[in-house]
Amino acid sequence: MLTADTVDEQWELVLGMTDRQISAEIPRAAYARLELRQLYPLVSHGALSFSRCIRFPWLEDVGTIYLMGEGYLVRRASDGATLGTPDTIEEAMDLIVANLPAGTGPAIDGTADDVPRG
Repeated sequence: MLTADTVDEQWELVLGMTDRQISAEIPRAAYARLELRQLYPLVSHGALSFSRCIRFPWLEDVGTIYLMGEGYLVRRASDGATLGTPDTIEEAMDLIVANLPAGTGPAIDGTADDVPRG
């Protein structure tokens, strides 16, 4: 997995990935949402996750979106919660945004230990 030193650099990498890495509609839809565009995007095994920090270890308390056949699965890795199985990409992004931790703002230049928790 490639990582960059800024959120903008990482988004550039993710938006430039091929369909073999992730379905292009997923990062495009996420990037269209300001609440998600300010987070650090990560792609693994075709799923898109977001961190509130840009350094490893990343914080995994924001939903991850998986393409599942004709729909999507949205899960949160920090507690294993399934947030939903929406039919559309827009509904998937709405679920992620609706379940952002309180006080979520731009990703910080630090690790999970540096992120303020409310």
